[in-house]
Amino acid sequence: MDTFSHALWGKGLFGYRKYRWTAFIFGALPDLSSFGLLFLFNLITNPQNLNMGKPSLSEIPHWVFTSYNISHSLVTALFFLFLTYCINKDLFFPMLAWPLHIIIDFFTHTIYYFPTPIFWPISDYRFNGISWANKYIFLTNVICIVIIFLYRKKCFQRKINA
Repeated sequence: MDTFSHALWGKGLFGYRKYRWTAFIFGALPDLSSFGLLFLFNLITNPQNLNMGKPSLSEIPHWVFTSYNISHSLVTALFFLFLTYCINKDLFFPMLAWPLHIIIDFFTHTIYYFPTPIFWPISDYRFNGISWANKYIFLTNVICIVIIFLYRKKCFQRKINA
């Protein structure tokens, strides 16, 4: 799924109370810590040759794959969730956007382009999902995000009027 959709899913489902933007960030975190860093790296090292499209796997540095494995693993996410729960229970709920990102990616990435290593480093199992670029998946994603935010708006207005 695209990074912005992940951020919206995070904010829509877990962005409540004073940490509402924290869920937005944690929803995007796995992609920002891999492809976001690649974008910054390319911006600094070769700004005149920025490729905004989907790069081929051979063009991507090895460290991006490593970062992707770390950030897209439920093992990693659950470790940090547990650590956060022990330190600051308030951040736990918005941080749930991170494992949500991983679960969505698990089903919306094919085995051919960045399949999600859900149990890394314990297992290298990857699932051959349906690409999020598929028009039906993408349209369903957008419709569901709109429904979540309309529902939240309705609930918020109900609270104000009560």
